[in-house]
Amino acid sequence: MVILVTGGAGFIGSHLCGRLFREGHSVVCLDNFDDFYDPQNKRRNIREAIGQGQFELVEGDIRDTHLIARVFRKTAFDVVVHLAARAGVRPSIDHPKLYEEVNVRGTVNLLDACREFRIKSFIFASSSSVYGGNSKVPFSEEDRVETPISPYGATKRAGELFCYTYHRLFGINIACLRYFTAYGPRQRPEMAIHKFTRLIDGNEKVPMYGDGQSMRDYTYIDDIIQGTLAAIQGNEGYEIYNLGEFRTTRLRDLIRMLEEALGKRAIIEELPEQRGDMPVTYANIEKARRRLGYAPRFSMEEGIRRFVEWYRQIRVG
Repeated sequence: MVILVTGGAGFIGSHLCGRLFREGHSVVCLDNFDDFYDPQNKRRNIREAIGQGQFELVEGDIRDTHLIARVFRKTAFDVVVHLAARAGVRPSIDHPKLYEEVNVRGTVNLLDACREFRIKSFIFASSSSVYGGNSKVPFSEEDRVETPISPYGATKRAGELFCYTYHRLFGINIACLRYFTAYGPRQRPEMAIHKFTRLIDGNEKVPMYGDGQSMRDYTYIDDIIQGTLAAIQGNEGYEIYNLGEFRTTRLRDLIRMLEEALGKRAIIEELPEQRGDMPVTYANIEKARRRLGYAPRFSMEEGIRRFVEWYRQIRVG
C-alpha cells in the first residue's frame, strides 16, 4: 500500500512510519516540524527512515491547501493516516483559535483532498479527551460525548463529526481512533511520564496537580501501533475505536513507578488541580478487541522500564 502519514515525524507518527515501511509499504510523511517542542527531536525520530527507498518526507503544514493538493496530485494514496494536530490539553485553553485552525480546519483540508482525489480510506487520530468529564467508566464508544472540557477535546470531537459527514456524503471509509495517553520511547517532552522522568532524574521538583488520585489509562506505544495497523488493514464504513490498556494508574502510583525505575526519590510539589484536566480516563476496548483483534500486551511496569531505558540512552547520546 501507499500511505500518507500526517504528523509522521512525531511520537506516534514516527513509530507508525517505521513499522509501515519495514512491512513493505510506501510511506509519505507530512510534517511541519513546528516548535511546540524542539523540532530536532522529531528529526531524530525519523533519522533511520530518511534514505529508505519506500519513505518520503514532505515538510509542510496541513493548513496549506496548495501544498496538500500538490502532495495528493503527485502520489495516489491507498490510505491517509491523519495524526498531525496541535497537541496538549492545557495549552489549548490559552490558544483555542490556534487549536481550531490546526485541528479542525487542517482535518477538513485533508478530508476534502480525499474527496477530490477519490481516496477511500482515512484514519483519524482522535483522543480520550472527547469524553470530557464523563463519570461513567470505563468509557465506551457508545457514550455521549457532547461535553468536552478543553478546547483540545472539542477540536478532536469536531474532527470526528467532520469525518462522519465526509463518510456519509462521499463514501470514504473512516476509522476514528481514540488514543488513551500514549507513552513510550520518543514521547513528547511535556507529557507527564517524560517530564516527571526528567525532573526526578535531575533532582528537581515534580508538580503534582490535585491530590494525586487522578487516574489515566496509559497505553504503551507498541500497543497503540498494533491497534492503528489493524485499523488500516480493516477500515470499512465509519467506526470509532478506543485504543487503551483497559487499566488505570493513579498519579501517585505513576510517580512511584518512575522512582523505582530510576532508583531515585521524587521531590513532589503539590499544586491545585488544573483547568481542563480529566479526573479519570479509562477505555472500554471490547469493540477494538472484537472488530480489530486489538490485544494490548504491555503492563505499566514493563512500559515504564522500557521508557526509562530509552530516556537514559538519549540522555547519554
